[in-house]
Amino acid sequence: MKKGQVYQGVAGEIRFPNRTVVTTDEGEECIVPNALPGQRVEFRVERVRGTRREGRLLSVVQKSEIETVKEVCPHFGRCGGCLYQSVPYIQQLRIKEYQVRRLLNEVCEDYKWEGIKASPEQYAYRNKMEFSFGNEEKDGPLTLGLHRRGGYYDIVPVTDCRIVDDDFRMILMFTTLYFRTLNVPFYHKLKHEGYLRHLLVRKGLKTGEIMVALVTTSALSVDLSGYVNTLLSMTTEGTIVSILHMINDREADIVESQQTTVLYGQDFITEELFDLRFRITPFSFFQTNTAGAEILYDTVRGYLGTTREKEVYDLYSGTGTIAQVLAPAAKKVIGVEIVEEAVLAARQNAEENGLTNCTFLCGDVLKVIDEIEERPDLIVLDPPREGIHPKTLDKIIQFDVDRICYISCKPTSLQRDLVTLFQAGYILERACAVDMFVGTQNIEVIALLEKQR
Repeated sequence: MKKGQVYQGVAGEIRFPNRTVVTTDEGEECIVPNALPGQRVEFRVERVRGTRREGRLLSVVQKSEIETVKEVCPHFGRCGGCLYQSVPYIQQLRIKEYQVRRLLNEVCEDYKWEGIKASPEQYAYRNKMEFSFGNEEKDGPLTLGLHRRGGYYDIVPVTDCRIVDDDFRMILMFTTLYFRTLNVPFYHKLKHEGYLRHLLVRKGLKTGEIMVALVTTSALSVDLSGYVNTLLSMTTEGTIVSILHMINDREADIVESQQTTVLYGQDFITEELFDLRFRITPFSFFQTNTAGAEILYDTVRGYLGTTREKEVYDLYSGTGTIAQVLAPAAKKVIGVEIVEEAVLAARQNAEENGLTNCTFLCGDVLKVIDEIEERPDLIVLDPPREGIHPKTLDKIIQFDVDRICYISCKPTSLQRDLVTLFQAGYILERACAVDMFVGTQNIEVIALLEKQR
């Protein structure tokens, strides 16, 4: 194979997160992202390094036999958000379970696998979306949505997205029409000029509270009062309690804020998990599938076992959800999180939930754990996608606790960190997956590690 050549082949094994082994008609193999097992596809070779070949999917020549779902999202295939919507849910679960088990089995032979737990909802399950402004094609009209699959600049207007509810779709549509009518320009990532960048929407599944956060540059001075009135005039199932304007002039294409102004209401929404309430600010980490989060955290409680009279560290604690779920049965829980607004929200949450045995510290886990006087009996890890920094993991290992519960949203990062934990004398006692991201390639994994004495 040579770079730039176009081939056809049949997709076979799919590896996390979406890397499918395609065998060409000539019997050669290439990794092609976003192809489903059994599909006949056409692809272009993008990279060749020795025997390793990687390609880009150009088209699906023939569907797979497992693609039997007829009423898929109308944006499916163009939008980069979902990969498995044409596959029945039970088959989606099998694919994800296989991927996780393959990764774990590569580094561990003897552990108890407890299967994959399904999401309570297959559609309209997300409580947070980050939409991007742009256009669907060069010089086309302003649109708002998600990036096209395999693309960086083109935006698909996902007005019928199935993984969110009607309120998300309505806010998306009204926002697009409002700024299109005013002829307000979007931010061009190549030219680094323009105004509209992103739209962040959060909604409490149980409370119905909605946050709308418009992210722009400071290039223009736009009166947003009309936009606020437009949002508040909509008939939504939930209630808009927060409308924010965020300014971000950094070149990186990520949703962040250098300056935030409250245009209406407050700067947070509340959500409920079990019998607890949580204040969620714009950038607080909170699981995007609320119903699935209860399954996830209930599993974590079961894995840790008795926590009575135990000191528990909740590292990478976000808004303190895990810490507060564990607190009623623990002696004390200490959460560490680097995002300041998440820590402030966690403290407020604990106070409102009447939990006096929770402490939340702000800072890098690598530095903060050296400053904590109480030594842990148990540790819960819920790191970002890239996993745990090697130096941080070494410090965590030095606490020499009997049990570590590792929650991972990227199994390849978990696999890497497990090797280090095994070398330190821990074994993988049990593990399972929880599907928090139906229709997409993502999956959560819970692993319980025990120290061998």
